[in-house]
Amino acid sequence: MTMLYETQRAMRGMRKAAMQRGVVAVLDVGSSKIACLVLRIDQSGATYQGDGAGSLAGQVGFRVIGAATTRSRGVSFGEIDSMPEAERAIRTAVQAAQKMANIRVDHVIACFSGAQPRSYGLTGQVEIEDQAVSEQDISRVLAACDVPDYGHHREVLHAQPVNFALDHRSGLSDPRGQIGQVLSTDLHMLTVDATAVQNLAYCLKRCDLELAGIASSAYVTGISALVEDEQELGAACIDMGGGTTGISIFMKKHMISADTVRMGGDHVTGDISMALQIPTAHAERIKTFYGGVVATGRDDLERIELKSDTGDWNHDRRDVSVAELIGIMRPRVEEILEEVRHRLDAAGFDHLPSQQIVLTGGGSQIPGLDGLASRILGQRVRLGRPLRVHGLPQAATGPSFASSVGMCLFAARPQDEWWDFDLPVDRYPNKSLRRAVRWFKDNW
Repeated sequence: MTMLYETQRAMRGMRKAAMQRGVVAVLDVGSSKIACLVLRIDQSGATYQGDGAGSLAGQVGFRVIGAATTRSRGVSFGEIDSMPEAERAIRTAVQAAQKMANIRVDHVIACFSGAQPRSYGLTGQVEIEDQAVSEQDISRVLAACDVPDYGHHREVLHAQPVNFALDHRSGLSDPRGQIGQVLSTDLHMLTVDATAVQNLAYCLKRCDLELAGIASSAYVTGISALVEDEQELGAACIDMGGGTTGISIFMKKHMISADTVRMGGDHVTGDISMALQIPTAHAERIKTFYGGVVATGRDDLERIELKSDTGDWNHDRRDVSVAELIGIMRPRVEEILEEVRHRLDAAGFDHLPSQQIVLTGGGSQIPGLDGLASRILGQRVRLGRPLRVHGLPQAATGPSFASSVGMCLFAARPQDEWWDFDLPVDRYPNKSLRRAVRWFKDNW
């Protein structure tokens, strides 16, 4: 734990240095595409209009000066499975974005999905040393959180205080300077498979890039696709990517749970490819142009030509109705949504005061998906597009760029995490303490 804490602190330091130099790149390493945005940082005044998620963290303005995206290679289920291919794809995206920005970038802040995330709700409590709460008291209360034994080969990716209480007053975002006797906190901790993180860090090192921060795709997508009220009152963000579907639950402007389903749009494409015996690229094109999940009478009549060149005349001159295509796609989409519902139930989403669900990501663009999702997941479902940020090219404003835009917000105004505070050395969070995980819904 100590080693990881120090690594995260070092990355925070690098992020600060990059911000002061005025340029940083964000990288979204996905299963279907790798996107890189280069940000010009403006320390003087905000160029981004809107409220940052962070409570204690400083806020800076930024604008996008370079953007590039390339087809992902060497990444499946949101994790690197072929180092040379992933390295080539990342280099391609970063170099193209640097060329557009006309500037060299050394530091990147990266996000990835997959890696089997697990959420924990922890609590800590200390007595105040002086009358008013100091920075030192915040450090002490964070160190007092009892960390469960989350297992070997796992690393803490996020550890965010999501609520402070002073004596009997709960729901404080920043208690510093306030008078009281007992300070307590609720902390959301997200752990992931350590190998996935190490592979990503090693891959970026091979690309001659310094890793100045790392985030969960589910988290950053929620920051960009949920509007302020949804983040405050309670909402779930479902990010339907190529290889995975990310789930994040927000409450009081903080993420309180994250999960990943190892299925996404690529699986729908694979089903089309197998059922119609056509190449994957052809299946992807048909899905994009004609796909859907709700068939109407007209769809029986509309035919799609399946051109191929195997040399077998009968095989090459086939066609299929749109209704048949929908019949292939719908079962897989239903399976993904059923699994999402199962994860939301397990996280206790139905206990939140508001149960808004926002669908985003490239896979959310399938026509009719919102209606199907509201039947499977609950009534209040909307399609979410990422927030507008300055300088973002028109091509990068759709739902498939929700995590990339979220990375910009995460880079420019990070939420407070454990490693932003000087924890007393003798009070490093002790892994061996096994305490029951208490859910935030009980504490708020």
